[in-house]
Amino acid sequence: MNDLHRTAIVADAHNDLLMLVARRPKAVWGSYFREHWIPQLRAGGIDVQVLPVFIDDEFRPEGALRETLRMIEAAHQVAEQNADQVALCRTGAEIEAATQSGRIALVLALEGCPQIDTDVELFHTLHRLGVRVVSFTHFGRSALADGSGEDAAGSRLTKAGVESVALLEQLGVLVDISHVGRGGVEHILELATKPVIATHSSAYAVRAHHRNLTDDQLRGVAATGGVVCVNFFAGFLTEDEKPTVGHLVDHVEHLLAVAGEDHVGLGSDFVAEVFDEKIPACDLPLIIEGLDAHVYVPGLEGPAGMPLITAALLDRGVPEATVRKVLGANLVRVLSH
Repeated sequence: MNDLHRTAIVADAHNDLLMLVARRPKAVWGSYFREHWIPQLRAGGIDVQVLPVFIDDEFRPEGALRETLRMIEAAHQVAEQNADQVALCRTGAEIEAATQSGRIALVLALEGCPQIDTDVELFHTLHRLGVRVVSFTHFGRSALADGSGEDAAGSRLTKAGVESVALLEQLGVLVDISHVGRGGVEHILELATKPVIATHSSAYAVRAHHRNLTDDQLRGVAATGGVVCVNFFAGFLTEDEKPTVGHLVDHVEHLLAVAGEDHVGLGSDFVAEVFDEKIPACDLPLIIEGLDAHVYVPGLEGPAGMPLITAALLDRGVPEATVRKVLGANLVRVLSH
């Protein structure tokens, strides 16, 4: 780990590790996180970690809210049982206090909203429990918006989705456009009066996949004062069968050129351990949106590889001040908004 990475604030906008915590017996939530994840986060120099709550199909629709509450409770217990190492943060002041004390700041997010459906008032409840980032859908269709996998439908937000944007802005919760289809992203950007985030999306101009954002969308996020956090998932970075950290940096450089240095961050979407634990052998190879989900950028299968990105950015000649913004300063700014 080089000196810049060691001294920078490093923030990751999307790691699904909470899924692996919550699927274990509640008696070991805290110890599993301490023994398995804290060492990885420390090795990667991560100071701020956004924890999305993603609900698997097996819990939808009836069990979605219950599983959401279990996962949020798991995050709270992880923080309480490891208070010397991490803190669950709701505000910018709490993030700053955590990182200055040497602890990792954890921030709760929703990935997709099956637990909400059209009951938008539940955002109040989840905000009280600590949720500070919300995306409206996944690849498919929700009661709020269509995912990018439904782009052929050409749809915008539903009535409940429009109501959600206004309510989340009122609550001080970031609206996340990752996974939202093109029409929905356009609609959100039209409605937004506060910064918008893409927690784990890359550049369509570099890799033409519907999960990535077009240059117009990148500029639209930047215009709100928001941040686009590059996704590390190999299939969204390149068609090359041998992806590298360089392919990821290609996306970072494109985002810097189009959105500007104040609007680029990192959103790992580390899924290697999630898939290894949860996907049975009979379902392999796992193909997601036409891509082999078990192709990873070497070294970036988990949090410990984060310093590789810093080194690669510096090797490309990206100025140190810009690298610090990409590593975490930009994301912390919008989380603190």
